[in-house]
Amino acid sequence: MDVLTNLWNGFHTALTLQNVYLCFIGCLWGTMVGVLPGIGPVAGVALLIPLTFGTDPTGAIIMLAGIYYGAMYGGSTTSILMNIPGEAASIVTCFDGYQMALKGRGGAALFISAWGSWIAGTLSILGLMLLAPFLADFAMKFGPPEMFAVLLMALILLGSLGKGSFLKTMPVVFLGLLIGTIGLDSLTGALRFTHGVTELYDGIGMLPVAMGAMGIGEVLSAGEASLVRVVQQVRLRELFPTGAELRASWGPILRGSGMGFFIGLLPGGAHVLSSFVSYIVEKRLAKRPEEFGTGRIEGVAGPEAANNAAAGGAMIPFLSLGIPTNPTTAIMMIALLIHGVRPGPLFISEQPQIFWGLIASMYIGNLILIILNLPLVGFFIHLLKVPFRILFPVIMLICLVGTYSVNSSRFELGILMAFGVAGYVFKKIQYDFAPCILALILGPSLERAFRQSLMRSGGSFTIFMESPIALTLIVLTGALLIWNLWRSYRPQKAAWEKALEGE
Repeated sequence: MDVLTNLWNGFHTALTLQNVYLCFIGCLWGTMVGVLPGIGPVAGVALLIPLTFGTDPTGAIIMLAGIYYGAMYGGSTTSILMNIPGEAASIVTCFDGYQMALKGRGGAALFISAWGSWIAGTLSILGLMLLAPFLADFAMKFGPPEMFAVLLMALILLGSLGKGSFLKTMPVVFLGLLIGTIGLDSLTGALRFTHGVTELYDGIGMLPVAMGAMGIGEVLSAGEASLVRVVQQVRLRELFPTGAELRASWGPILRGSGMGFFIGLLPGGAHVLSSFVSYIVEKRLAKRPEEFGTGRIEGVAGPEAANNAAAGGAMIPFLSLGIPTNPTTAIMMIALLIHGVRPGPLFISEQPQIFWGLIASMYIGNLILIILNLPLVGFFIHLLKVPFRILFPVIMLICLVGTYSVNSSRFELGILMAFGVAGYVFKKIQYDFAPCILALILGPSLERAFRQSLMRSGGSFTIFMESPIALTLIVLTGALLIWNLWRSYRPQKAAWEKALEGE
């Protein structure tokens, strides 16, 4: 009954005129971000953080969350109509969605995509509503040793589940940890790595780093892509699927929702992973798997449900533990920190109006999105024709104004541009910069928990062995580290042996 009472109070918060408006703006912008190739949900959330400065924290997280799950909806539009994924999680939708569009069934693919996304989104919100408070209550029993073990495992998981190989991802994670040490030491008050620059006393701001790498860096990379866009036309009357297509989509939608939700709990590219896993499962279960890739509705329904369910799953560790598991939740955490709110074990009990207001707003946002994504498909098709030469300067201006509006600091504008170039360079050399931002957020908490543990024990590392939870997690982390190093070593060993044989 407490859950229903809290949810009722959440709807009282979410249904205010301002919060409904912010939810609508977030969903609309998120859909547009998903539709426009090259921007993505991370840049979309980062770009709108400055607009939240005049709102309360509840309104801010409602709008930013709307962008997050709205982009999952919108990404399917370009995949189906153009064979170009609007964001990474919609890559799999291209396989069968575009083939359906070529056969004149693009409208049915869009309908099933939106319908499956709505079902998956609703089920994942239900899971978030039930599991997040339980996990937060459990985490309340954690002391510094347990928290250190959890954060350490999160960083290693981040390295093992990132886009690149473990050996390519972990150096980027270490870079984020190093950047996080710059500034005033929170325990001793000593200045570290500031080199006499007063602007660095508070450390390097997370917002200019995120907006630079994920905003400017992404649009610089997108500017190199081909601007020739061929869009398959869809009329409103063509949006309705046949009875056979509806019956064939139910199983994939429900299976994709379950898989996506639990995969979303993992750090790294859970949205992409969940959609691929769903596609593979549906292909294995199909009576005629050879037809996948030729326009099967199951190849659209399952992956689209999975990547939307993963969005709800990713919110659980973010809100209940304060551990963002992907770049988008990391940007959302930066926004909450700017508003003076820190997600974590105490978040749900200390800020119930924010948590339950967010939960209620996600139910409302899912309804808004299914209304937006079907009747307005013609509008989004026209949006795809906007030249990138117009979008690029607009995005640059938003990044510059948004960064400057936080602290009115020209130094932070320099950080913004520097990390914009860094994000672009990392993308060119095929290194994922997102783990750096996640490590930048988690690093100070990891260091603080480690040092507090040693202060409690008088400098003895045995404190980590005295806690069964901490010891178990550290052993699992060590095993995971060894497994990833071995997994990375094997392909290199094979390449060396092949090279030697060639000589």
